[in-house]
Amino acid sequence: MKKDLHPSNYRLVVFKDMSNDYSFITKSCVDTKETITWEDGNEYPVVKLEISHTSHPFYTGKMKLVDTAGRIDKFRSRYNKK
Repeated sequence: MKKDLHPSNYRLVVFKDMSNDYSFITKSCVDTKETITWEDGNEYPVVKLEISHTSHPFYTGKMKLVDTAGRIDKFRSRYNKK
């Protein structure tokens, strides 16, 4: 097996669906600056998601009206070149 192939910062990370406040914890090496206190009392890095399996129409069977104009404005404000 090759040395230094896998990332060194592989750890437990909380992923939080912002549309319905559903959270789950799994191992990941994603970079994040925010932390959250999990149910066990420990602090873990948190990644905020806009959609997950608990809010996606394919898994829920319910269609959701999406504000596309708001998403475009949100995208432009987030990635606006300064």
